[in-house]
Amino acid sequence: MFLALFIVYEGYSQDYVDSETKRSVITNGIGLGSVIAGITSWERNKSVLLAIIHGVFSWFYVIYFVLTRKKEERK
Repeated sequence: MFLALFIVYEGYSQDYVDSETKRSVITNGIGLGSVIAGITSWERNKSVLLAIIHGVFSWFYVIYFVLTRKKEERK
């Protein structure tokens, strides 16, 4: 899915974004907070849509998850 989004973004933004910005986006990729948020969201909700949304919010969702986790999630 991410590959498809990248291909669409690359083709659409070719005229509007300079090459330095493209290199920065490609180099940085997905951050650690997004990965942790996506995994914890999937474990709790079993929903791809929520995992993507929580991945966008990254560290905000990770902090929320830690503050609101249930007893069975603490192991």
